[in-house]
Amino acid sequence: MTVSLPDAEATARLGAAIAPLLRPGEALLLYGPLGMGKSTLARGLIRALTTPDEDVPSPTFTLVQFYESDPPVAHFDLYRLTRPEEAAEIGLDEALDEGCAVIEWPERLGDDPGHWLGPDRLAVVISERDGGRGATFFAAGAWEERLKELHV
Repeated sequence: MTVSLPDAEATARLGAAIAPLLRPGEALLLYGPLGMGKSTLARGLIRALTTPDEDVPSPTFTLVQFYESDPPVAHFDLYRLTRPEEAAEIGLDEALDEGCAVIEWPERLGDDPGHWLGPDRLAVVISERDGGRGATFFAAGAWEERLKELHV
C-alpha cells in the first residue's frame, strides 16, 4: 500500500492515523533519506497519543525520547548508532516491554531488525514520488491484517 504525502501536514496526519492502531510491544519503523519527513510522521503519531501541543523534539542527539501515553511510546533516532547492540543499551528492549517504539533509521539495527523487535511491526518507507513524497507500507505479524484498518 502506498499513499501520497503532498506536504508536512499530510505526513503528520498519517502518523496520527497510525497511532490508534499501534499496540504495546510493537514498533513503527521509519525509513527514508534525511529530510524526507520521518520526524514529522513520528511527531504526528506521538501528538495523537499524548496531546496536540506535546513538545516532540527530534531525538537526533538524545537518541531516544520517552512519552507517557496509552500505550507508552518511545521515539528512537538510531542514525548515530555504530552497532545494532547499542539500541539495547539505550532502552529499546524496555520500551517494547512497556509500550511501543517509533524508530527512525531502523536500518542501523542490521539486516534483520526482527532480531531486535517483536514479530508485529509496521515499516513505512518515505520517498520522493510524483514531484512530492509518498509512503509505502510493509507489514509484519499482526500488522498484515491491521494495515487494512488504516484510513488515510
